[in-house]
Amino acid sequence: MKQRAIGVLLAAALVVAGCSTGKDAVEQGGTFTFVSPGGQVDITYPIDQRQKAPTLAGDDLMHEGKQLSIEDFPGKPVVINLWGQWCGPCRSESPELEKASKEIQPLGGALIGLDVRDPAREVAQDFVRDRALTYPSIWDPSGRVLLRLSGYPRNIIPSTIVLDKQHRVAAVFLRTVLSSDLTPLVRKLVDEK
Repeated sequence: MKQRAIGVLLAAALVVAGCSTGKDAVEQGGTFTFVSPGGQVDITYPIDQRQKAPTLAGDDLMHEGKQLSIEDFPGKPVVINLWGQWCGPCRSESPELEKASKEIQPLGGALIGLDVRDPAREVAQDFVRDRALTYPSIWDPSGRVLLRLSGYPRNIIPSTIVLDKQHRVAAVFLRTVLSSDLTPLVRKLVDEK
């Protein structure tokens, strides 16, 4: 029995090792799978290593019956901020995101929120109104939209994902962000050929 258990563990270890293609490697050309090399909180991906983000779409938080999707912004860099009204750091971050939204829109970029784990839509809507936020948000109370981001840490809120013009993941911030983090990055992505 003991030998059988050791054999099962060894086989499982081989399967796991067989899935790896190198240190912090991700299959190229596929759909985005999140990896945080060495536990970094600011991660940028060179053009040749970027992966297409899955289509993130769901109910528009502020407009019942309307859908919101990253596909609504074709050919534009898109900043996606994961937030919740229950999240203390999200409260301090929201003015910076509003500022970034106003700065990147004239550049040709867009910012959308992904409101996660807020079961009471009205409370999340009050959060948006109280802070005079003008950028749209997808309402994702169950986390189903977030699940589309393979391997993405669902417990790190707020966090921000920046997509290039082809909607490939160009950067991830696993922390609160400032407009000074986002605006120069979006400007660079807009200028990419």
